[in-house]
Amino acid sequence: MTGLGIAQIALYCVALMLLAYPLGLYMARVFERTAVGRIERVIYRLAGVDAQAEMTWRRYAVALMMFTVLGLVVVYLMLRLQHGLPWNPNGLGNVTPQVAFNTAISFHSNTNWQTYGGETTMSHLVQMIALTTQNFVSAAVGLAVLVALIRGFVRKHSETIGNFWVDLTRSTLYILLPVALVLAALLVWQGVPQTAAGTVSVDLVESATAQDVAVGPVASQISIKQLGTNGGGYYNTNSAHPLENPTPLSNFLEDLAILLFPAACCFMFGRMVQRTGQGRAFLIAMWVLFLPWVIFTAAVEQAGNPLLDEQHVDQVASVDQAGGNMEGKEVRFGISASALWATSTTAASNGSVNSMHDSYLPLSGLAPMFLMGLGEVAFGGIGSGLYGMILFAIVAVFISGLMVGRTPELMGKKVEAFEMKMASVGILAPAMICLLAAAIAVMTSEVKTAVPNPGAHGFSEVLYAFISQANNNGSAFGGLTASGTWFATLGAICMFIGRYWIIVATLAMAGSLAKKKLVPTSAGTLPTEGGLFITLLVGVVLLVGVLTLIPAFALGPIAEHLELP
Repeated sequence: MTGLGIAQIALYCVALMLLAYPLGLYMARVFERTAVGRIERVIYRLAGVDAQAEMTWRRYAVALMMFTVLGLVVVYLMLRLQHGLPWNPNGLGNVTPQVAFNTAISFHSNTNWQTYGGETTMSHLVQMIALTTQNFVSAAVGLAVLVALIRGFVRKHSETIGNFWVDLTRSTLYILLPVALVLAALLVWQGVPQTAAGTVSVDLVESATAQDVAVGPVASQISIKQLGTNGGGYYNTNSAHPLENPTPLSNFLEDLAILLFPAACCFMFGRMVQRTGQGRAFLIAMWVLFLPWVIFTAAVEQAGNPLLDEQHVDQVASVDQAGGNMEGKEVRFGISASALWATSTTAASNGSVNSMHDSYLPLSGLAPMFLMGLGEVAFGGIGSGLYGMILFAIVAVFISGLMVGRTPELMGKKVEAFEMKMASVGILAPAMICLLAAAIAVMTSEVKTAVPNPGAHGFSEVLYAFISQANNNGSAFGGLTASGTWFATLGAICMFIGRYWIIVATLAMAGSLAKKKLVPTSAGTLPTEGGLFITLLVGVVLLVGVLTLIPAFALGPIAEHLELP
């Protein structure tokens, strides 16, 4: 790696921590407040919500799923009726049924997997009212579930875990909206469009003719797609597009926004459970799982393609391998910024890209796949990353309890059979569904036309797609045509199960924990704030990921790497 690349990564890490700490404390204050604000009161009155009414975990889950189903129906109908709706300056037609179905589930599950080109498929109204709105509320749902789980640890002998409608409203109104407005203003300052126009005419440098360039309400969508760990871009090439990501500063801000809320959730957690060391332990575990992959990906890409070195292409065609593997990357950003984005977007449940992962070398292409396959717990999505990490923590303390022959505890709550079952369901469901879907997909006839690349690389494209969808990431390896009926429908099912199976299991665990009493710390209690616990937690995450995914990786990126000289 170059010195500049190391400096970029170091600056990113420092800036992330400096911003995440105060944000996390502010988020804790939002959810701990008992008073209802004026704007909140109006919203609750219009919606018929009793802000003081607490919910059991079942009522919380039912409210969440009812909200989900309603949102799915609204988005699907808007996509299918797009041509007849207003604010469609480019006259775009209706979206096909399978793409509408896939997109509706995608944006409501915080996946934002795109089987379409944004600027050529979706009207301004759909981009703003359907998709951008879901960027806000899907992120708010993840944050609400985390807060409900935190109450499970804090409360004792309680049948309730909060009010879903209150948590959803406060997440959106006091946390996501203000920060998104600030970032959108900064992006507009850097040149990202925010306009009601459909196109602008641009004079070309090398030609006397002009070209129409698609514009629209871009900055507002890009802001929340990054902050909400959504990832669905306004343009087809996402944040590699020069209007969606025009400058090095916009690139830094957008990349920083990906991990900002997931990191802040750790500080919020520590504050709300009154155990700052516990939140810090989870944060350190996330860094340990994330940072080595950043360095590995940048180093592999910087080393260049060994096939070009073997053929001495640089001597024949003036190809400079000293610059590393620049295929699929924006020259404005280079390898280090591209590798940092590729790993941060797949470590989080984001999915946006500023380079094409399909063009990465096999081992560096393995990195984003593995980070998603870990369950996206380092750092994961907003809310979902931390409650996913807590599921692994449940498994870690359960194993440690078996080793010493006593009932395991986590933050003063005994971890028993029910919690272990729910944690197992939450951890294994995405891995099961993505591997099963990939196995089915490669046996279908549609795969022959959907995947033009042969051999190991083609399999990697299919595997990446279903790992991305089942783990609610949304990034794509490229090369795969996923808009066909089979891939779009199967992918939508993966996204739905990967999101809501885990949410229901997490809420059930929260309800069980809230009923329990707090157990005093004793000599046999495993400390869960120190290095031993962090090591055990990281080991469990890696062990589950390796045992689950390495056989599949052996058929894809590892096999492709072994084919290189």
